[in-house]
Amino acid sequence: MDATPGPKNDRLDRAFVALGDPVRRAIIARLSRGEATVNELAEPFAITKQAISRHISVLEAAGLITRSRDGQRRPCHLDPRALEELTAWIDTYRLEAERRFRTLDAVLAAQMEQVK
Repeated sequence: MDATPGPKNDRLDRAFVALGDPVRRAIIARLSRGEATVNELAEPFAITKQAISRHISVLEAAGLITRSRDGQRRPCHLDPRALEELTAWIDTYRLEAERRFRTLDAVLAAQMEQVK
């Protein structure tokens, strides 16, 4: 989980860039409830279907979503493995920060005991 350039970090970079846009985050939130077509994903937004398609392309390139074919339908699906990879990366740093806070808490508690 270092910052060394490589395929895994490239995927993380693309995913975080993709999630930097509120429309794309809303699309991910919608897909977390189940598959949806471009038309269904476009419904709540006051932007064109072409713009939604571009957002979907960014999410697809980042590996966050996939598309399948069901007859004439081309539903989009959330890729939970990609989200797990992001969560694992974040958790590495969250756990380290929590460890440091616990150490700081112990030091402060020891100092409070000395003051008493």
